[in-house]
Amino acid sequence: MLEHIAPLVLAAEAVNDKKDLYPHWNELIVGAIAFAILFFFTAKFVLPRVAKLLDERREKIQGDLEKAEETRGQAESELADYRAQLAHAREESNAIIEEARKTAEQLRSDMQQRAEQESQSIVARAQDEIRAERDRVFQELRGQVAEIAVDLAGRVVGASLDAKAHAKLIDQYIDEVAGSASAEGSSNGNGKH
Repeated sequence: MLEHIAPLVLAAEAVNDKKDLYPHWNELIVGAIAFAILFFFTAKFVLPRVAKLLDERREKIQGDLEKAEETRGQAESELADYRAQLAHAREESNAIIEEARKTAEQLRSDMQQRAEQESQSIVARAQDEIRAERDRVFQELRGQVAEIAVDLAGRVVGASLDAKAHAKLIDQYIDEVAGSASAEGSSNGNGKH
């Protein structure tokens, strides 16, 4: 068995010689030509294509960044517009509230004036009605007093007086009574106030 192993060990020692470790000149030349061809094709076709792809990618990224910046600017301007509109709406609502407050105050004032005018009008009408009623009662009373006076005078004198003289007498008496009653009423009225 050793016989079979010995030739293999010798063959392995022959392969591991120093000259077999370095490439041969013909292999270096073929490798250099292959590298040059590969470099030429890479530089001529692949690198420009890769550069073009990188440029397109860079431009796309740049465009996306610009678009994002533009969108951000639009969003900021829309936000500013929204805030301005909101402030304007607040100002308008405050103005409307203030106008409503003024209108309500004016309506209240107008209603108060109308109520005062109506109350004064009612008082004036009541006073007019009282005067009219007083005058009517006074006239009625005057007529009754005249009848009573004529009747009484006729009984006292025993004869009938003529109507003109009698009416004149009654009017004088009523005027005297009315004058003294108004004088007493004004003095009582002054004392009450």
